Amino acid sequence: MTEPLPGQIRLDIFADPVCPWCMIGKAELDLALESRPDHPFAISWHPFRLDPQMPQAGMDYVAYMKMKFGGEKGILQAMKPVMEASERLGLWINPSLIERVPNTLDAHRLLHWAGLEGAQTPVMSGLMRAHWREGRNISNPDVLVEIGEKAGMDGRMIRRLLATAEDRDEVATREIHARQRGINSVPTFIVADSHVVTGAQPASLWQNVIDELTGLQSQ
Repeated sequence: MTEPLPGQIRLDIFADPVCPWCMIGKAELDLALESRPDHPFAISWHPFRLDPQMPQAGMDYVAYMKMKFGGEKGILQAMKPVMEASERLGLWINPSLIERVPNTLDAHRLLHWAGLEGAQTPVMSGLMRAHWREGRNISNPDVLVEIGEKAGMDGRMIRRLLATAEDRDEVATREIHARQRGINSVPTFIVADSHVVTGAQPASLWQNVIDELTGLQSQ
């Protein structure tokens, strides 16, 4: 978790790297942040699994999607806006490479540890890229270690922690707390502990939010 410095404003993001709209929402936010380099946000990513009942070994991707959307027609209808938004933003996700839907508990553990080192955003980027663009299994320790190392974390420490139950309860408890607070979908953004923004909002919305916040701060 990133604690705000003086003058910064908390932006808490509840997301799951296997949620396509989380990736799209992050891309839109990234565009806004790039256009407003003096934005006031201190960003923290929080665990929220799309399917907390996912088996530890995950599920076959096609079978899972058919079960969730009621067959191939339902899958096409659900994924059409995802693919359109992906292409518009230059994300170029490739669901055809995905073989399994992973249990993301360990991915969220990695994000939790990344928060202690100020590396959450690059780790989340790496998790999303590995799943959606490369079709890699982000429950695999080797994949998680590689993502952590690319974000500047100690790969040997990550591997050692992943082999234990360290912080599993912490991640699960934080997710339960989020649901108790009324969060029931991702992505969900909470600005300054008070204003809730749900869904993958366009960059223009975030630009307006930043302009309003920085205008208030300068008064």
